[in-house]
Amino acid sequence: MTETQRRTSPEAAPPAQCAARHEGRPRPDGSGRYTISEVAAFTGLSAHTLRWYERIGLMPHVDRSHTGQRRFSARDLDWLDLVGKLRLTGMTVADMVRYAELVRQGERTVAERQSLLEDTREGVLARIAELRDTLDVLDYKIDHYSRKTGQLPAARTVSAQPSPRETSECGTAAPPVTSAGHASADVAGHASTDRVPDGRRSQVPAGRTTVLG
Repeated sequence: MTETQRRTSPEAAPPAQCAARHEGRPRPDGSGRYTISEVAAFTGLSAHTLRWYERIGLMPHVDRSHTGQRRFSARDLDWLDLVGKLRLTGMTVADMVRYAELVRQGERTVAERQSLLEDTREGVLARIAELRDTLDVLDYKIDHYSRKTGQLPAARTVSAQPSPRETSECGTAAPPVTSAGHASADVAGHASTDRVPDGRRSQVPAGRTTVLG
C-alpha cells in the first residue's frame, strides 16, 4: 500500500467487532476484491448509492481494475458498515462527509473526530430515552387492555427501568391480575378513572400527557 492509499483508506472498526458483525453473513466470494454488484448485494445499498458515496467524498477513492471497473476491498466494506451505523444515528450526510474528510486527514484530526462522535452519541442517547418512554406508554396501555380482555400480554424482554405499567392509573401499585385477567375487587374501585370524551382518560402515568384509547 502506498502512502497515498494509507491516507485515503477508511477507518476500520476493531477486528473483534468486525468478526462479530459479519458472523452469519459471509463476505462475497473473491480474492479480497469485490465488484460493485457484490458489494451492493452484501450491504443492501444500490450501485447508484455506492457511486454517489464515492462522488461526494463519503468513501475514499475505490480502486479500479485494468478495465476501469471498481474493485472494493474488505476495508471498504468495513467503512460502509460504519457509514451505515452513522446513518442510523440520524447524522446528516454533510456531517458524515465531514467525518470521512477528517479521517482522511490523519491523526491530527482525532480530537475533532472524537468531538463529532460525542455530539452524535448524545443525540442517540436522547433518542433511546424517547423510545423507552414510548415503550413504557405502549406497555402501560397493553396491560390496561389485558386486564379488560383477560388476555395476558406476551412476555417482554426489554425493560431497563420500572415502567408506568407497574403502577395503576392513580400512580399507586397496580392491582394484581387474576387468572381471569381482572383486578382484585378490593382495589378495582381505587384503580378506576373518570372518563372524558373521545376515549381519553383523565389519569395517566405520572409525568405523562393524556394517553388516548
